[in-house]
Amino acid sequence: MKIVPVLLTSLLMAAPFVPAGHIPARSVPAAVPSWSFSSSASSALNLFPSVGSDQPARFAPQPQPQKPEWCRPLPRPEYKSLERVLPDDPWFEVYKVAPGVFAIYEPHQAEEVISYLIVGHKQAVLFDTGMGIGDIRRVTTRLTSRPLMVLNSHTHDDQVGGNWQFPFIYGMDTDFTRKNAKGSREDAQAEITPDQVCGDLPKGFNPKTYATKPWKISLAIHDGFKVNLGGRTLEVISTPGHTPDAICLLDRANGLLFTGDTYYPAPIWLYRPETDLDAYVNSVKRLAALSSELKLVLGAHNIPVAEPSVLPRLVAAIQAVRSGQGTVKPDGEGKAIHTLDGFSFLLAAPKKEKN
Repeated sequence: MKIVPVLLTSLLMAAPFVPAGHIPARSVPAAVPSWSFSSSASSALNLFPSVGSDQPARFAPQPQPQKPEWCRPLPRPEYKSLERVLPDDPWFEVYKVAPGVFAIYEPHQAEEVISYLIVGHKQAVLFDTGMGIGDIRRVTTRLTSRPLMVLNSHTHDDQVGGNWQFPFIYGMDTDFTRKNAKGSREDAQAEITPDQVCGDLPKGFNPKTYATKPWKISLAIHDGFKVNLGGRTLEVISTPGHTPDAICLLDRANGLLFTGDTYYPAPIWLYRPETDLDAYVNSVKRLAALSSELKLVLGAHNIPVAEPSVLPRLVAAIQAVRSGQGTVKPDGEGKAIHTLDGFSFLLAAPKKEKN
């Protein structure tokens, strides 16, 4: 693919940027109304003087590709309050968001995926493995020496890209999970088109061969399954809706809920064929019932921390949207973004009746 370089002019670096409604980029702030980004854009149009026809061709300036719209508001200001670790990694940004919990963020790709390393006294869980573009296993080995198991919030390609690097993977006992464990090239290639990448891809990464590699399910699990990490227990909560195999992880003792793609602060994808809206509503109701027990909600895209009060509001918003409330904006063929009370949902557009 064509790598998108970051412009280094001071004028462009100083200019605030605008988040875009382009999907699949999940970079439109949606679920926390107090978050805002500047809407002004750089007006620097002539970065180079014109070159006359008598100028040697080798001195002609090369056109500079612009940043994709979705990455122009980066870095997100919410990260300033978080403790960053491993600042030298070229692809990931890693933040300590709670004791023994690290958010592994991929800001250079439009999904802005966040995986979580959750460390106990005896072992650790990696909740999602990201895009498979950077070396997430290398990151985890720098953060902990404890034995590590993988759990996926669901098995879309942006959550399982690094699964193949790990020897032990829990998988929900669904046909959807087993199918996606076979890997995919087409979905992965769609993630590295020029409009999906912000800055340089990692050194040694080959976009031509990029694919979600197959991975093996070590143990099939179900709702209520618990993982004892030693001094920390994680409980699997089945939350189908976004996908049939969607789960959340509850660290009840520490008041942490990892929500995967069931909640994150951007347009929540609920339009694909595998989506079940009725199941989604039931799932978020189940999560909202936990809100009084929680200290933090940790989603899988854009920003890693949210207040538990977001969950009952999420229930109210999706129910209101399904009843026809809120604003609707078409977004690509067969999809529309529904917005209400600071939440956004990317839903399938109603099918037009044939005359």
